[in-house]
Amino acid sequence: MSEKASRILPATAAFPGLVDSHCHLDFPEFEGKMAEMREEMRASGVTHALCISVNLAGFPKVLALAEAYDNFFASVGVHPDHEDRAPVDPGRLLELARHPRIVAIGETGLDYYRVSGDLGWQRERFRAHIRAARECGKPLVIHTRQAAEDTLTIMREEGAAEVGGVMHCFTESQAVADAALALGFHISFSGIVTFKNAGALKDVARAVPLKRLLVETDSPYLAPVPHRGKTNQPALVRHVAQEVARLRGIPIEEVAAATTGNFFRLFKDAPKQL
Repeated sequence: MSEKASRILPATAAFPGLVDSHCHLDFPEFEGKMAEMREEMRASGVTHALCISVNLAGFPKVLALAEAYDNFFASVGVHPDHEDRAPVDPGRLLELARHPRIVAIGETGLDYYRVSGDLGWQRERFRAHIRAARECGKPLVIHTRQAAEDTLTIMREEGAAEVGGVMHCFTESQAVADAALALGFHISFSGIVTFKNAGALKDVARAVPLKRLLVETDSPYLAPVPHRGKTNQPALVRHVAQEVARLRGIPIEEVAAATTGNFFRLFKDAPKQL
């Protein structure tokens, strides 16, 4: 079946639609391409997307997308490896999070892969985000890379379980997934789960309870097979869902229904109706 022929319309009785739970549509790769990208979403059965903030300077552009389109939502936060190492003020995050289109705090967390040296500033930034999330009652979007032990420790110490959230673009072990699940967090899989060399991650995708599973693109990065190496976009989250369905031996419709339901239960400030 051709790519075009295999596409389905969103939110039909047979197919409940998919949500891209993590993307960066404010990035330059999407400049001037919003109408085309949104049509690709519609044609592929992707009904909603969460646009993720990586720094406060770029936050207005992220928020503008959520204000312009009813099926886009936004987060507010500063990525752990953002170049500006200045402390993040939880009060400022709280102020920005009051906007009704903001449904989450983040992307936050720890990244010991891209940044080295004394990373105390990164850990303090993470703590500030968790404190803000607890104050406003919004879930966290957490990034962790080569820092799982410290990430989980800070989550426990700061009471992240009080608000929950998602471990985005998950690439860690089953033990890390289990620890995050025990804290009430969801596990989100990206295009990496479609890669041939991701055997251990595929096993995690089989094991995570369906009621705690999300799918994402992390657009414009990590395009799934068969689009690996190209610019990723929300429409391609369908390939992630298809692979998760294949791994679990269930129909993609079941994955779509579960992950969409999970998204709107977790990000409860996101209105589902268009």
